[in-house]
Amino acid sequence: MDVKIIEDHSSLLELANIASNQFGDLVKAVVDTEKETMAIGGELHADEEAILLEQGSKQKDLWGINLYPQAPEKDWIEFDSMINIRPSSGNRSRGVDDLETQKKIINIVNKLVLR
Repeated sequence: MDVKIIEDHSSLLELANIASNQFGDLVKAVVDTEKETMAIGGELHADEEAILLEQGSKQKDLWGINLYPQAPEKDWIEFDSMINIRPSSGNRSRGVDDLETQKKIINIVNKLVLR
């Protein structure tokens, strides 16, 4: 599947269609916290990350997440990606350790995806 950059809006239906064509129940996404955009549809977070970097995003602003379009709103964003491991920046896990960064990602995703 082709990677799609979301700068304006997407829908849960679109995400559900991507999920069903790839992993069944989830969509991998990479959020740019500076540009407030998101890449979806890649087989790997690294695929989406590479495209965003090619378009001028900065590594420090990119975070990998998984979206579960059919899950309740409180459970639909999962902070889990290999691209998030950045010991030199203080993020030592596959998650997003900084709560402020988590909040920013949640706000961006909720702005970009119409529920």
